Amino acid sequence: MPTGRRRSAVREPEYRYLMDRMREARVESGMTQSEVAAALNRPLSFVSKCELGERRIDPVDLDKLAELYDKPLDYFLPKRQARGKPRTRRK
Repeated sequence: MPTGRRRSAVREPEYRYLMDRMREARVESGMTQSEVAAALNRPLSFVSKCELGERRIDPVDLDKLAELYDKPLDYFLPKRQARGKPRTRRK
């Protein structure tokens, strides 16, 4: 019987991809979670929980991570498949 609760986005493959890419980017940059936390002026738990999916990442924070790791924002996002024609605005 459905409970009406939404499935956690962290369990979605796209979000799992984001979490994996955050960790990969940090490791590739040679930084520890402690170093990232200090650079962002955040507690270590912030970085750890984001990478583990225990905390959702805000787009502004993701942008800061991308800059810190010298990666474009789209590095963290799965590639989208084309889905037919683009929508047009109604007049």
